[in-house]
Amino acid sequence: MLPVTQDDPSNPPEDELWAAPTAAGPLDAVVSVPGSKSLTNRYLVVAALAERPSLLRDPLASRDTLLMADALRLLGTDVVEGGHDVEGVDPRDWVVRPGPVTGGARIDCGLAGTVMRFLPPVAALASTPVHFDGDERARERPMGAVLDALRQLGAVVQDGGNGLMPFSVQGPAGGLRGGTVRIDASASSQFVSALLLMGARTREGLEVVHEGPPIPSQPHVRMTVEVLRDVGVVIDDATPGRWFVEAGEINALDVQVEPDLSNAGPFLAAAAAVGGRVRVPGWPQSTTQAGDVLRDVLDQMGAEVNLDREGLVVEGTGELYGIDLDLHEAGELAPVITALAALASSPTRLRGIAHLRGHETDRLKALVTEVNALGGQAEETLDGLLVRPRALHGGVFRSYADHRMATAGAVLGLAVPGVLVEDITTTRKTLPDFPGMWASMLAGAPA
Repeated sequence: MLPVTQDDPSNPPEDELWAAPTAAGPLDAVVSVPGSKSLTNRYLVVAALAERPSLLRDPLASRDTLLMADALRLLGTDVVEGGHDVEGVDPRDWVVRPGPVTGGARIDCGLAGTVMRFLPPVAALASTPVHFDGDERARERPMGAVLDALRQLGAVVQDGGNGLMPFSVQGPAGGLRGGTVRIDASASSQFVSALLLMGARTREGLEVVHEGPPIPSQPHVRMTVEVLRDVGVVIDDATPGRWFVEAGEINALDVQVEPDLSNAGPFLAAAAAVGGRVRVPGWPQSTTQAGDVLRDVLDQMGAEVNLDREGLVVEGTGELYGIDLDLHEAGELAPVITALAALASSPTRLRGIAHLRGHETDRLKALVTEVNALGGQAEETLDGLLVRPRALHGGVFRSYADHRMATAGAVLGLAVPGVLVEDITTTRKTLPDFPGMWASMLAGAPA
């Protein structure tokens, strides 16, 4: 293990470092990926606002989804993880029993964008204040668009005037009437999704109009629209940049949660990076998840990709080619693609991802810093990254409390001996046991 010093903030303590395993040869593994975080948290919010109890089958149980479940309990919803007190319900499933939205709560958002963005509109249905706060980095993530929208709807918002956490939200007397809100959602698609999820609970319906540069991660908005339509909510999204949600009943859910395709990224990238094959069972034939773009990306970078009834299989030779890619709609994949780009034989340019500077960390700066610390050649552009081939060496790869940075470091460690990933436990944000799954993949056992 590389020596580190306790008093140098750039060198984390040894007990915070995870020695990323180096692949001894080509892979041959089946990796079962837990349910989608994005879908699980959307389903939880919809179920909390529904008329009757819902059943979520195989939801993701990770830090982000457990924070959402805890927050909804504080707002008046009963979420039973595992359904242990419900006859005939599988222990892996969750039962959600809605109740009137109540205020007076203090919500811990952690570093979960879906919690900090989706729940303030729900809290605006309560007649007493709800306080929101989270991790230190969460206090830097932009919240102004959704808070401004709530003010337009008559809610009382106290945020110190900076559009950041901590803040409190209280609904207007008589509840939310609805109407039109105009926001700039160019920093995050979650601002639009947050308002749409609550829209049917207003008295007159809700029109959301985006005014500003293009919205990133548009598939996530389409996911929200599809989830709402699945529970009977009527939405008009025919005009780009405008959505109208009719007021009305929200039906209960009985839904199977798809595997998280973005969380599958590091495991599929592993086959491309060092050769062999990795299969992810249950990959949907059709989906709104942005992670589905991995199929095309890995194909362009040199892997063979096949989707059949059994799932998705990626086979690689360990030889990677650089690409020129607009990732505006799937920016969450940038860290794992950057890891592959650092191992490729030709340059890679990633475009359309300037908004990643406002994610769990400034991902563009973090990726450049950590790839270059291992001997790579990466640089920021106005809206993305440029990565050129260069031989890599071992060293500390910092995660910045960002789960996708940590998994990117793991991918690099497969091909580069001596990579030490800082705070691998941050992956619990979306994967309960990433190190165990990674070890099983390398051993060839089902993960």
